[in-house]
Amino acid sequence: MNEQPNNEQQPQQINIELGEAEAEGIYSNLAIISHSPAEFIIDFTRILPGIAKGKVHARIIMTAQHAKLLMQAMIDNVSRFEQQYGEIVLEQRPGGLFPGFGPGSPKIN
Repeated sequence: MNEQPNNEQQPQQINIELGEAEAEGIYSNLAIISHSPAEFIIDFTRILPGIAKGKVHARIIMTAQHAKLLMQAMIDNVSRFEQQYGEIVLEQRPGGLFPGFGPGSPKIN
């Protein structure tokens, strides 16, 4: 018999359901991140040219540990993306202007 030793745990399979509304996704070109000693809050918004006010379209609240795991997953995924498609070049804008927008665009604080 091929029994696993007691000290070796089998990976747990998690089934995740994706509803129709969530499957459509929400476009965001700006994430505002804040934190407390206990958690991180990420507000996903979008900034559009010529519109001075943005709206939060989704808010994600997570523990500091989960935020760090998300950061590590993003670093890994961006690295794999760049290996496949080439380096992601970040546009350098004078005075902290929001990337991708011309004069009069919102500033990133």
